[in-house]
Amino acid sequence: MNLNSYSKNVTQNPLQGGARAMLHAIGLSEEDLNKAQVGIVSMGWEGNPCNMHLNDLAKNIKTSVQHQDLVGLIYHTIGVSDGISMGSSGMRFSLPSRDLIAESIETVASAQWYDAVIAVAGCDKNMPGSIMGLARLNRPGFMVYGGTIKPGCWKDQPIDIVSAFEAAGQRATGDITEEDFREIARHACPGAGACGGMYTANTMASAIEALGMSLPFDSSYPAVSQEKQTETLNTGQVMYHLLENDIKPRDILTREAFENALRIVIVLGGSTNAALHLIAMAHAAQVPLTLDDFQSMSEQTPLLGDLKPSGRFVMEDLYHVGGVPAVMKMLLENGLLHGDCMTITGKSIEENVSGVSDLVAGQEVIRPLDHPIKKTGHLQILYGNLAPEGAVAKITGKEGERFDGIARVFDSEEDAMDAILDDQIDAGDVLVIRYCGPKGGPGMPEMLRPTGAIMGAGLGTDVALITDGRFSGGTHGFVVGHITPEAQLGGPIALIEDGDPITIDASEHVLTLGVTKSELSARQRNWTPPPLKAHSGVLLRYAHTVASASQGCVTDIFPTE
Repeated sequence: MNLNSYSKNVTQNPLQGGARAMLHAIGLSEEDLNKAQVGIVSMGWEGNPCNMHLNDLAKNIKTSVQHQDLVGLIYHTIGVSDGISMGSSGMRFSLPSRDLIAESIETVASAQWYDAVIAVAGCDKNMPGSIMGLARLNRPGFMVYGGTIKPGCWKDQPIDIVSAFEAAGQRATGDITEEDFREIARHACPGAGACGGMYTANTMASAIEALGMSLPFDSSYPAVSQEKQTETLNTGQVMYHLLENDIKPRDILTREAFENALRIVIVLGGSTNAALHLIAMAHAAQVPLTLDDFQSMSEQTPLLGDLKPSGRFVMEDLYHVGGVPAVMKMLLENGLLHGDCMTITGKSIEENVSGVSDLVAGQEVIRPLDHPIKKTGHLQILYGNLAPEGAVAKITGKEGERFDGIARVFDSEEDAMDAILDDQIDAGDVLVIRYCGPKGGPGMPEMLRPTGAIMGAGLGTDVALITDGRFSGGTHGFVVGHITPEAQLGGPIALIEDGDPITIDASEHVLTLGVTKSELSARQRNWTPPPLKAHSGVLLRYAHTVASASQGCVTDIFPTE
């Protein structure tokens, strides 16, 4: 089919004199102006292993697009390295980067009248930002994931980025030497690719593949593999098919597709950040999705993936035993996926996985359904007098289902970190880190540094941590985040005092502060909000526009008149 008739019909760009002149200036011929234009948006930049190779992948994609007699035009948007910014004030910019990515994709493609978009993504916020932007545009498009990093090695032991954070706690307690600490950091990340465990990047890449918005095996291929290179060289054919059949993101991003994504996140033991990102992606696609959907899916879905941070294996190990498509095939055969959902291949989920090999016999990365790590999901949604609008717990079962402890309250991550490294935390403590929510941060920073230090200090089963901030996908232990309402808005977490009893009960789905209603009311009357920590720029705008964590921290919900 000749796509000349398609070009500019969807966007109705008249390509008048000025536009024609500028497009001729970049080298397009008169014939090219009648072809569909495909924006190829890369989140590539040199300062982060997750993103350092994406610009080269984008060039491959452009070549593939051009071979289909389409016009491929590369543009760029931002990225933030969570691993580099973690534990610093820079982490406040991480979650806002997701929405800036979505806005950039939407803005350039809309302003330039691109007929279609391919997003090339690497680090955590790249993936949900890509899908949010594509869903808003609702023009033919899909995402290509840069792929996972290889595991590092030190003293014949596999290590990764979380090993480096946990080494800080081990060094503080004297369990490792200064040399070991430095060498773990030196060897944890051996090259290009996103953090290797079932952390946020691999969680979201797997979820997006389950959604049908990336190609089969896209989330599984390692960053430096030949398969990842081959995948990029096949993207032009995929895009041609989408344009030819006018298949748009919202044709794919249905309620059933999001249920498939929830299922794969829970089966693989994915990051708590999925609760933020999938809700935000669904909002962009105009699909209803709430925290309660996560709880419902967790109650009917086992945890099968023995993957880091709480398990033994990394994404490359999953790739070697069959990858995400093999997991999806197993789930589909057992009635746990909607097989009729459309994907960017133009085929259904069932058609995509029908020819896929089963998981390798005898493999240990993914448990069988009749022998799960946990019979229900690790993502548990808690309510109660500490979280009237919900909170997200990551309970794999290794930590137990209930924790009763005494509050140790910190108004910043830095203060909590100082206490951990100074050996001021005791068994039975519940660390409360507050004023770290989307408005209070601003930016809802992740707490990998304190949770990593807790695990490294050997306190992982002895203390708990709750916060209105969020957690890295690399976090494990008895942790509860996304507590809403957040402290900056006067939520109950703002009213906790040192010594208060706190109960985390994942089996009953409650997060409880053991003080009376009258006492809480008295504390509320005496509470005043602290000044915002941002006074100008992107963080101030974010603080004033961001919705709560329970609404996915989106920035385009406004009160109606």
